[in-house]
Amino acid sequence: MNKKPNILIVMTDHQRGDTVLPEHPAKTPNVAKLASEGLTFSNTFCPTAHCCPARATFHSGLYPSRHGIWNNVCNGQAINKGLKQGVRLWSEDLAENGYSMHFSGKWHVSSEESPKDRGWHEHLVSGTAAEHHGKRWEDFKSVASLPEQAVRGDGEILRPGYSTYTLYKTLDEVKKNSHDEKVVAESLSILDDVSKGDKPWCLFVGLIGPHDPYNVPRKYVDMYDLDDIQLPKSYHDELFEKPYVYRKMRDMRFGQLSSREVREAIRHFYAYCTYLDEMFGKILGKLDDLGQKDDTLVLYVSDHGDYCGDHGLFAKGVPAFRGAYHVPAVVRWPNGLKSHGGRIDKFVSLADFAPTFLEVAGVKTERTFTGRSLYPFFEGIVPTDWRDDMHSQFNGVELYYTQRAVMTDNFKFVYNGFDRDELYNLKSDPDEMVNLAEEPGYMEVKRQMCRRMWRFACREDDQATNPYITTSLAPFGPAEAFRK
Repeated sequence: MNKKPNILIVMTDHQRGDTVLPEHPAKTPNVAKLASEGLTFSNTFCPTAHCCPARATFHSGLYPSRHGIWNNVCNGQAINKGLKQGVRLWSEDLAENGYSMHFSGKWHVSSEESPKDRGWHEHLVSGTAAEHHGKRWEDFKSVASLPEQAVRGDGEILRPGYSTYTLYKTLDEVKKNSHDEKVVAESLSILDDVSKGDKPWCLFVGLIGPHDPYNVPRKYVDMYDLDDIQLPKSYHDELFEKPYVYRKMRDMRFGQLSSREVREAIRHFYAYCTYLDEMFGKILGKLDDLGQKDDTLVLYVSDHGDYCGDHGLFAKGVPAFRGAYHVPAVVRWPNGLKSHGGRIDKFVSLADFAPTFLEVAGVKTERTFTGRSLYPFFEGIVPTDWRDDMHSQFNGVELYYTQRAVMTDNFKFVYNGFDRDELYNLKSDPDEMVNLAEEPGYMEVKRQMCRRMWRFACREDDQATNPYITTSLAPFGPAEAFRK
């Protein structure tokens, strides 16, 4: 590796990892082309199914317990609004090592800092301190002044006292002044400029689709026949043996939708992914036109996923189901990959990309990461000591919960301090339908999974360990981290 590669990152928001795999019905030809020329990391996961902690992990290589971001930083319910003191982002390292750094789109890492504070040149930036996500009291006063809606329209979810929510909508045309259209247009202009320089460059493109509500131009919706859209296998899950809040979310909100509306919502989600893919194709086309393809590492990734009808749910929240945690991750680097078109099924974390970028850029650092570099896979090497489990750290969205999950190839255990725990046999039950956590025959499995969970918690200085009598509710406590 004699030359520092350019780095182009396109991060979507809320995109499920399965939507970029060839076996999925979503039409994403440009990502598919990228995959044929690169590597697909098909088992990539975020640490928390929430924008801010997931993005902070991507930019720092650390989990929430170490970077300090637990939920939405642009909201009064934020546990922390900024990164912990001493946390350094990989963008700072690249900026100090000769890279021309450019940020266009969604930030959502800290409301105390913006990209320019972390080595980036800012273009169109959203998700910063200037924004407030949610409604204020004066907004609710306005809601109260309106007649209360009694009958739902198509795709609508009634929420007395909050305002009606519309999950999906077909737009008449592409809105050229929308966030993502402007961000992509700006990104194309940035590529024109950086291609004229003699420094390696890094461009981060942060899109806000396919985040709910799924409002998509008709052109893309019409690419899918509603009759071809299937309900997820887990859609009819009654959720009786799972935490009650899961059922409350479904029955109180998404349960208002008919099965046709659920399929229509899924259709719009797929269409949204196709719309994003077309915009991504414009970026790739520009890269090719400028002769920058061979020397550029391209990453297509998302911050977290979406339930998209799984278990009757949409968006994201407290349930730790795969759909919300599994994210796309496709890499192309013609001059840096030993093979092309491959698929890596090992567990990969958003925390792995920070040390990866540093290694490909030739940057040395003494600091430690939660993640580790993916560069061996670029060389065609599968490390024998690569991780065999994946962990989550979740303390809530705007409602607080203590939840930690650990997953292996065979099992997934979810510790829910607020309600009953979950254990799934992923080999026989990949859709996470049957909760085995209270089955006596699985006690030793549960102990082993708790041992993994607490060892990771100890390594990452996770403080979800309070031994007080009313909070010490894991089936096997933190001392398991030190048992053999």
